[in-house]
Amino acid sequence: MSLSIRNQLPGTVTSVKEGAVMAIVKLELVEGQEMTAAVTADAVKELGIATGSQVRALVKSTEVALATGPVSGLSIRNRLRGTVTGITAGGAMAGVRVAVDGAELTSAITAESAAELGLATGSQVVALIKSTEVSLEAP
Repeated sequence: MSLSIRNQLPGTVTSVKEGAVMAIVKLELVEGQEMTAAVTADAVKELGIATGSQVRALVKSTEVALATGPVSGLSIRNRLRGTVTGITAGGAMAGVRVAVDGAELTSAITAESAAELGLATGSQVVALIKSTEVSLEAP
């Protein structure tokens, strides 16, 4: 299946905490960073997601915020450390590519934000992604 979602991070499920409607699924990415997805309990069952399962975390580029240093005081679960590998800036928006755990994330942010953050190839960043914005695909 082909998808327009640019961000597809492979990982291994480390835990599944099911509720009546939603489930919290924790993954370990290829190089050890942790990612959390909040998905429906039905999806967990239908996809056969369990501890040890191999999955791909899918995130739209518009749902990836960037920070230039550690961030505290936020409810955002996913804070992935990475390095900027490229920036394509237009008049309004910028596409920022970030190497994270053997994969590449793309973040779509305003060009103004990219400039204010001083982003350049080689910049160290933290990609911030709400767990509710992470979808899972089971191979």
